[in-house]
Amino acid sequence: MTEIINIETDEGFMYLFLITDAYSRKIMGYHLSANLKSDGAIQALQMSIQTSQYSLEGLIHHSDRGIQYCSQGYIDLLQQYGIQISMTAKGDPLENAIAERVNGILKDEWIYLTHYHTKSQAVSHLVQIVNDYNNLRPHLSLDMFTPDKAYQMSGPLRKRWRTYYKKKPTELLTSTTSLTTTMSS
Repeated sequence: MTEIINIETDEGFMYLFLITDAYSRKIMGYHLSANLKSDGAIQALQMSIQTSQYSLEGLIHHSDRGIQYCSQGYIDLLQQYGIQISMTAKGDPLENAIAERVNGILKDEWIYLTHYHTKSQAVSHLVQIVNDYNNLRPHLSLDMFTPDKAYQMSGPLRKRWRTYYKKKPTELLTSTTSLTTTMSS
């Protein structure tokens, strides 16, 4: 899952490119760039490829339809590693909900609480933010594990939030069947 966050500094805006693992919510790759060119997205993708502990062949890479993710260099890199490409149909944020949630956490808990005087200060702080997010912050959606701990695991993770919407018994069966089919493929 991919996303871009705008970060304001006294020296101008910077743009944080993120690659997040959908299963564990771990930030696998990131790059803080002075512009929105595809180079920043490519560098984040290269980092995620280098840090992955698993085979990338057949992995599904999902993004919005941002021009950075449609660039030839970005697509070539995905194809070089046998990664399948998935993009939102209309650029709807609901189709990229995990990436949007990770963005919200980073912005609300770290980025928006800090005033960056320089771009280099933002870059330095970003390294600490990603480390804290991946290694120290537990998630309700990950059975209260940190993203890094969840990344090391396999199998289903228990969700610890409450759902107030009650499904009919037939909906539960359909939902479970779909989940099993999705997880086994």
